[in-house]
Amino acid sequence: METLPRDIYRALEDIVGPDYITEEPATLDSYAYQLDAETSRGGSKFLPRPLAALLPGSTEDVQAIVRACNRFKLKYKAYSTGWGVQSSTRGEDTIQLDLRRMDHILEIDEKNMYAVVEPYVIASTLQAEAMKHGLNCHIIGAGASHSVLAAATSFMGTGPDAIYMGWSPQTMLALEWVMPNGEIMRTGSLSTSKNWFCGEGPGPSIRGISRGFMGAQGGLGVFTKCAVKLSAWPGPKVMPIEGQIPYYITSLPDNFKSHTIGFPSWKAYADALFKLYDAEIGYILHRQFNMWGDELQAAILKIRTDSSYSLEDIDRLLEKPEIQKQTEEMRISFQVILAGQSMADLNFQERALDEILAETGGWKVAAMEDPLMQKWTMLYLLKLCYKSLNFIYGGCYAGTYSIKGNPDWVTSAVVPVAKQVMGEHQKKGMIADTGCDAMMSSISDIGGGGRTWMEQFSFYDPADKKSIEGALEYLKAAVESSRVRGWPRSYDTDYVEAFGPGRVNRLNNMPYPQRAILQWQRKIKEAIDPNNTGEGSYSTSEDSPK
Repeated sequence: METLPRDIYRALEDIVGPDYITEEPATLDSYAYQLDAETSRGGSKFLPRPLAALLPGSTEDVQAIVRACNRFKLKYKAYSTGWGVQSSTRGEDTIQLDLRRMDHILEIDEKNMYAVVEPYVIASTLQAEAMKHGLNCHIIGAGASHSVLAAATSFMGTGPDAIYMGWSPQTMLALEWVMPNGEIMRTGSLSTSKNWFCGEGPGPSIRGISRGFMGAQGGLGVFTKCAVKLSAWPGPKVMPIEGQIPYYITSLPDNFKSHTIGFPSWKAYADALFKLYDAEIGYILHRQFNMWGDELQAAILKIRTDSSYSLEDIDRLLEKPEIQKQTEEMRISFQVILAGQSMADLNFQERALDEILAETGGWKVAAMEDPLMQKWTMLYLLKLCYKSLNFIYGGCYAGTYSIKGNPDWVTSAVVPVAKQVMGEHQKKGMIADTGCDAMMSSISDIGGGGRTWMEQFSFYDPADKKSIEGALEYLKAAVESSRVRGWPRSYDTDYVEAFGPGRVNRLNNMPYPQRAILQWQRKIKEAIDPNNTGEGSYSTSEDSPK
């Protein structure tokens, strides 16, 4: 089916109205053009074009569309703010549901500390409103423009504040779900009342079915409303922003402090993480600036905070002794933002941090103690408003080795392999040479600590065929290095396998228990999506469990 038959088009048009449906090719291509598409499509910058794009304005619109898809044997893919190949349609006979009209914060419950949002409410909007109530919301690594609902219901959803606020699956409370068969499921407290405070029961939780670990990525029904847990914000109702574009900073009260802490070894780094978990300190714990590469992060930080420098000055900056010193101090490091509920609380957290550094041989990086750097770091990590810097070298990047585990295992097992494979491919000259360690990391991707991970950033030029080929070669090598060791799936597997031939067979070749998970996901899909209307983002195996 290359175009929608006219009777089907008219049926869908009757649901949303003539202004909110289109088959116009250029508009459809705008949905097909996605981050990292070229690594999944043999160099093409475009994913499969949807048959049509629809903009529903309500849960009732979404339900009517899903029922029509069941009737006409169409597939659909829900889309909110989007971030990469996971966002768009993956095959033929699929329509795109663009949820941007559903953009309302429906409620902020200050007493019970939650917010109810529609799919196109972005994190920066919710954060600004929550702060007026002395609250804050979790923001995932995709940045302040991500959909709060999509992160909570449909994908990974971790970020710098997860240690304090929990990652998105933990923050998800009650939700409203248009299931693949067109029925509406309302979970937890919402199923028996009009309250959103609880996402579980009565009876067994369906969280594992609705989202599981990585989420269905828009391939298993449509989530139209969701409540998310909010956390305490001990700062001003409106965050003060100073400076001129792009050199913005924030000046927060004295109960906030920012540090970058360095370590002499990966063992010391891991030991410090366990001690931080035990001490229960930190509002933000994140290894952010290393994403630019361990050799270049100090120079990039100078460029981002001093308007007299630009990217053309990297080589000159790298020759400066003070930049070389900072580079070494930050080679194995991460950022800490402390937020005290009182000055006594902040002072306790500072003393605890100092004791942890003394016990592990760590230090506070001197250059990052400068007040300007503290203000810039706090704005960056509290609002995640600079995600464009992910693309600073060649125009695109792909993440690899985002494999979760305890700090000892991640630093001793994953880090050496990630550095070796990255180094081998940087030497070929087709991806950016930033140093072998470009591993951005959530110090804990779950609330309270216990599990960490690192995402090795590889940078390439999406307009250069050789660079694309180099990126894909590197991605395949990263996937293979994980597979032979029996490590869990990572983002890089999505890039490599999203549209490739034999995808189902590769899924079946995974080690147990990953294979078992995909078998059970097959059984779930057969039960709640009998007409197979959800497109291929929801990974399943070829066979169901016996």
